[in-house]
Amino acid sequence: MDQLLSSPAIVQGLRKVEARVRRLGGSSTLPGINAGAERIVAAGGKRLRPALTLATSIALGKAPDRRVITAAACVELVHAGSLVHDDLMDRATQRRGMPTLNAELGDGKALVIGDFMLARAGLAAITAVSRPVAEVLAATVVELAEGQFLETTDLFNVDRTQESALRSITGKTAALFRAGCLVAAVCAQASPEDRARMAAYGEKFGLIFQILDDLLDLTATSEQLGKPAGNDLRQGVYSLPLLMACADADVRDLLGKPEMTEEVLRRLRASRMADNTIAYCRGLAADAVAALPVIHDPEMASLLYGLPTAYIDRVAGIAHLTAIS
Repeated sequence: MDQLLSSPAIVQGLRKVEARVRRLGGSSTLPGINAGAERIVAAGGKRLRPALTLATSIALGKAPDRRVITAAACVELVHAGSLVHDDLMDRATQRRGMPTLNAELGDGKALVIGDFMLARAGLAAITAVSRPVAEVLAATVVELAEGQFLETTDLFNVDRTQESALRSITGKTAALFRAGCLVAAVCAQASPEDRARMAAYGEKFGLIFQILDDLLDLTATSEQLGKPAGNDLRQGVYSLPLLMACADADVRDLLGKPEMTEEVLRRLRASRMADNTIAYCRGLAADAVAALPVIHDPEMASLLYGLPTAYIDRVAGIAHLTAIS
């Protein structure tokens, strides 16, 4: 991931994307909405989704022009708006070490700021990029909502299946990574096959990203996460790593009991959960790489082929260190 985000072409493109995101996020006639959106946009994050948009565009032979930059900014704005809604649903008070909008402004104001960001992304896509790109983003927002809804229906469900967990994270996370790659392929006027291949790559990487994020929630410290460790567990979100580890860690009977949260985390960290989750993600990484089309740009080929494994290796080091300690 570090190599992708340090590529000169990607760095240059992300500067333009950042400026576009801030312009779009600050385009309300109401200063309060602009200030709230700016809080979210400026809170940090590696801009991985727009970086993938830029890399895909270059990989498919199109230098990132104004349309690609705007498409990438729209992807990031959708992500930012969805984070506001996630914090609302989780009743979170902290993200990346800072108070959430709902904690600072109240649920009502946070809700409309998240709505504004999603709507602004759609408006920019249809007016400044193209109808097909706007359609991709609109369909993705539908999937985000459906994925989040599926997760809420399974809260505190000790019988939640791994298939249900996968379906939820495909909608609420992987869909936007898929969209980031797909909108670039659309802008590049790639063939239908290459569009499908890049979309599949983005979705597989998005699954890896979310599964490893869920793993870290169960293994990393609060300081490393920038939010309380084990938060998903406390909220009743039984993630794929947890479901895969239930039998091995002997924790199923302890789920749903707040007073047993620390014991559940201890057992999970002592189990093979981290190893099994990493192995599962390596299978997804192989699928992602197999999906890639022929890429003629040597740098982007190297970056996109290497990204899934590099990301897994990075997170694996954190997960194993914290599990051991």
